[in-house]
Amino acid sequence: MLSILAAGSIFFPGLFLLSKRGLKRTPGLGLSEGDATIVSARLVSSIQAIMASSAGYIIASSCEDIIEDQHWLTSTYILFAVPYFAYDIYAMFLCYWHKLQVKGHEEEGGRPKPMGSAVASYLRREFLMVLHHVVMVTICFPVSVFWRQGKGDYFQGVMFMAELSTPSVCLGKILIQVCLHPPLHSALWGSLAVQRGGLLSHGPTGLLVHPHLQGRLPPLHRGLALPTPGCTQQARWGLLPRPGSPFTSPSQRLQSRPPPGRQRD
Repeated sequence: MLSILAAGSIFFPGLFLLSKRGLKRTPGLGLSEGDATIVSARLVSSIQAIMASSAGYIIASSCEDIIEDQHWLTSTYILFAVPYFAYDIYAMFLCYWHKLQVKGHEEEGGRPKPMGSAVASYLRREFLMVLHHVVMVTICFPVSVFWRQGKGDYFQGVMFMAELSTPSVCLGKILIQVCLHPPLHSALWGSLAVQRGGLLSHGPTGLLVHPHLQGRLPPLHRGLALPTPGCTQQARWGLLPRPGSPFTSPSQRLQSRPPPGRQRD
């Protein structure tokens, strides 16, 4: 357990430092310290999301019983990914600090903002995200590893697959940050990568999750009658009262009566 935690503690910060150093030395990009920091943080977030969604798909597709089946990758990846949330709090602060330095340089003539006020401003601005990361480490981690007692690995895998939307969001921000496209097309690239991220990520996630749930959960429509062709929308879902009930109108009662038989001569 400790070795997996140590591996995650080295992997994510190390990947951040390596990517920032590589981006600063890449000819043609010309990224500053702040731009390289922001892009590197988003690259690490994208890589973590791809790893989590891949692990989630492996786990969910391997579990036949959604409650009892276990997969070794569940607890292993949880232990490996826990240090990411602690790292990401610091990485988000670095990104906020560099943005604050640029904004303060433009507005206050180059006077940097004190570190204490920057930390307080960062916590106010990113309070929900920081709270989410703290809850993931302090509550979700012990619950997922110890309290579950090895049950429900399938649902852990489904939750991992929700990370599939992160790379598309980060891609749009990275493209805007490094200016790899003309300024006139920035809005187009941003909309394709961010707004259409649901089509590129949430759609495949739903398609991946739905077959597993369809085959493992009991159907909820056993007690419902299937709609017949030609019925009205209200009759399809059983919203019309039954014939002969006190809630039917006289016209509905006449319509529900069978046609009279032919009289004999």
